[in-house]
Amino acid sequence: MNPVIECRGLTKRHGELTRLDALDLTVKEGEVLALLGHNGAGKTTTMKLILGLISPSEGTLSVLGGAPDGPHAETLRRRLGYLPENVSFYEQLTGREVLAYFARLKRIESRQVGELLERVGLAEAADRRVKTYSKGMRQRLGLAQALLGEPQLLLLDEPTTGLDPAATRDFYETVRELRERGCTVLLSSHVLPGVEPYIDRALILGGGRRLALGSLDELRREAALPLTVRARGSWPGTDWSHGWEADRVTPRHLNGHALELQVHPDAKMAVLRRLADAPGVEDIELLPPTLEHLYAHFSAPPPHATGGPR
Repeated sequence: MNPVIECRGLTKRHGELTRLDALDLTVKEGEVLALLGHNGAGKTTTMKLILGLISPSEGTLSVLGGAPDGPHAETLRRRLGYLPENVSFYEQLTGREVLAYFARLKRIESRQVGELLERVGLAEAADRRVKTYSKGMRQRLGLAQALLGEPQLLLLDEPTTGLDPAATRDFYETVRELRERGCTVLLSSHVLPGVEPYIDRALILGGGRRLALGSLDELRREAALPLTVRARGSWPGTDWSHGWEADRVTPRHLNGHALELQVHPDAKMAVLRRLADAPGVEDIELLPPTLEHLYAHFSAPPPHATGGPR
């Protein structure tokens, strides 16, 4: 099976400024990849390269079997969908007219227009002018536009901007359905708790360079961050401050019936055994590092780093 996206040494420069620096990346069919990084990290540049809107300065890039900035571009654009961070439409057109216009551009059957408006919750507002839409409604119309033609590759830049919690949940359920049908999804978001349950891997960029790439489990092993263990119960007079490996376990009493420990991954089993054997412990909860913790770890500047960002 050919990869959907494959780049080797992908580099983009603007004058003396390097926007993306020698990126190696392979994205498979049906994979959901989160593209993470601070502003200026190279996320938008990466998406523009994949879309064929700009060309590499160095390196190679293949998207759905061809270079996105060459003769393959016209075919490619009918096979992918793109939702920018800030969507903009003709204000005097209705939602239905906007979607019909994009369907003609992508040579898509018009029957999809009504189906997609229903799918994103805009059926009742389909014949209202876009200028009457709220920000969240415009974002949903943008998502419907991106889904035209059942794309094989979907690029989503801050896709939940302006969406309420219910619409955000519906959006990620749509992402899950697309993945099950084999669609590859590349999404960029600053709302890390929202994307964490739905992604297969995360690519963390900083200063145009790849800082980390892998599944949550792979990133947790690489980072070796402490995990949190919480215990609840009744243990009158028990002092949990002692008896642990000092450099691997940090205990903290939350109150008389709750205990929280920061635990190095290598000490996890020893901690769980001690808590399980201790009288009065009624419940144990294990909390691995979240995507937010991993992002903060990998994107932190190295010790003794000087100067500002590139």
